[in-house]
Amino acid sequence: MNDQPLTGPTSFAERMQARRFAVTAEITPPVSCDADDLRRKAAPLMGLAAAVNLTDGAGARATMSALAAAQILLGMGIEPILQLTCRDKNRIALQGELMGAAALGVRNLLMLTGDDPKAGDQPETKPVFDINSGTLIETARRLRDDGTLPTGRNVGGKAAFFLGAADAPIDPPAGWQPNALAAKVNSGAQFVQTQFCMDAGIVRRYVEVLRRAGLTDRLAILIGVTPLRSAKSAAWMKSQLFGTIISDALIKRMEDVADPQREGVRICAEYIEELSTIPGIAGAHVMAPGNDAAIPEVIKAVRQ
Repeated sequence: MNDQPLTGPTSFAERMQARRFAVTAEITPPVSCDADDLRRKAAPLMGLAAAVNLTDGAGARATMSALAAAQILLGMGIEPILQLTCRDKNRIALQGELMGAAALGVRNLLMLTGDDPKAGDQPETKPVFDINSGTLIETARRLRDDGTLPTGRNVGGKAAFFLGAADAPIDPPAGWQPNALAAKVNSGAQFVQTQFCMDAGIVRRYVEVLRRAGLTDRLAILIGVTPLRSAKSAAWMKSQLFGTIISDALIKRMEDVADPQREGVRICAEYIEELSTIPGIAGAHVMAPGNDAAIPEVIKAVRQ
């Protein structure tokens, strides 16, 4: 597996368009007004991750602005993937964010609906949800390709966006079609990063349905993975986190080891290697909420 980073500001897009397997990572910007707090979180990923996602109010909790964080990462030489959610801003504000991202040189965008504010630490927050993620993807595509806003108003400059969406893999039942993901592709999505799916058998069956639907030729697919911390936490994730898939065999393996965290890193690295052999998979997206230090360990283990 070749995961040496390309050079230049479009390396992630180039890699995905060429279907060169890559590993991306995700960090949550700190609850801080100090840029150095973000730099300390991101520095261990330099030269390891093909690109680094910056969450936008994940869990419906306030953090440093994802757009500001993306600019800071660019200054470090780390290629960011900017997450934009529809929860907090109306279409006017989101269009402004898109223009601002383009002006700052942020090219990779992952557009999401966003978590319900009731799940966060300020449940009295009023959600916006003026548009959905598909409409936001289409807005960004139009800004890039036509240089216009949805109103038809011309926009100065260029937006060299590489557009992403999210999906939650399933073990597809007979007759299932990936209509929601296909709609995002038709809106302009070029890559997808999925929810946690730690079951290679399900990934193979899910991606085969996407292939038959013609999506693997149009979309770079990165499967969400995580370094498990313990059998107990893995079981909790499987039962409580929407869309999370973790095989019972992996949970059992975590039960039978003396050092679960080390084993979780080993499992994740082995699983990424397996994903790299599955036709139609373009990469893995490593997420480890509350366990940032494990992400570079996983990527280093994959490379070794």
